[in-house]
Amino acid sequence: MAKIFCITVLSILGFLLPSFVFCERGEPWQMLFQDSATPIMEGIINLHHDLMFFLILILVFVMWVLGRTLWFFYYKRNPIPSSVVHGTFLEIVWTITPSLVLMMVALPSFALLYSMDELIDPSVTLKVIGRQWYWTYEYSDYNHLGDDKLIFDSYMVTEDDLSDFDNRLLEVDKRVVLPVNTHIRVIVTATDVIHSWAVPSLGVKIDAMPGRLNQTALFIKRPGVFYGQCSELCGVNHGFMPIVVEAVSMERYTEWVLEQLKLTIKTTSDMSLTSGTVEQACHMTFANKDKSAVSGEALKTLLSTDKQLSQAMDAYRVESDIK
Repeated sequence: MAKIFCITVLSILGFLLPSFVFCERGEPWQMLFQDSATPIMEGIINLHHDLMFFLILILVFVMWVLGRTLWFFYYKRNPIPSSVVHGTFLEIVWTITPSLVLMMVALPSFALLYSMDELIDPSVTLKVIGRQWYWTYEYSDYNHLGDDKLIFDSYMVTEDDLSDFDNRLLEVDKRVVLPVNTHIRVIVTATDVIHSWAVPSLGVKIDAMPGRLNQTALFIKRPGVFYGQCSELCGVNHGFMPIVVEAVSMERYTEWVLEQLKLTIKTTSDMSLTSGTVEQACHMTFANKDKSAVSGEALKTLLSTDKQLSQAMDAYRVESDIK
């Protein structure tokens, strides 16, 4: 009983006090949304709050009408029923008023739906493949940089292998790493049955269907680790397909990609540069850029198309170091 009381008090305090820690996964006794990390999720939360405003007004009005009806038309207080069977003005009002409310709700809803389908010149493409019962991720933008492809499988970490403070049924052995403040395209498909790739904090829930490619857009605004799960019943182990997305800075993302591709960057003077000094190497190439722009140019030049890659060949030579 004391435990239930403490949990209840902490839950109430969590609503009343300002939150200093982002909620990026489900919590016990949680009633509201997880903290948003994308503009789409912010729009979903704002639309929910707007709808709740109208719903509360409608609820109060309907309960007021029902209360007056039960009170004033109780058979002992009003033994003679009213003979009024038609009310033209009243019928017009209760027909037009809900229509106006629906129009007010539809406008922001359509705006949000169209914004969710919009793709703005994505800089990174992530392909998600659902399987029974794990996920496969592919970064196909970087296949031209070497013989190895940046593709890996992501399995749930079993309860016996969990470390301290890990999340049961939510941790994976390999996380998805994505850059912040970057337009990202996510292509989703499946190989066997229908799955659903869903991450609440990112405002993403898209079906993975065999033989079909679905796509959505992401623009992550802050670093963090975001948790999700398969949201379509896909078999006996449906509850054991977690999703973990780690959002990092562009510098860290560039280093991570180079580490995964096992690339070594060398200057024309054969001075070896490790992936930890990618930013300094890019700064040398783009000396006329400010430091905030160096990272974006670094990714475009080092990890994008062959045309962009050739622009840095005067200062750098990129070669594959495959073991």
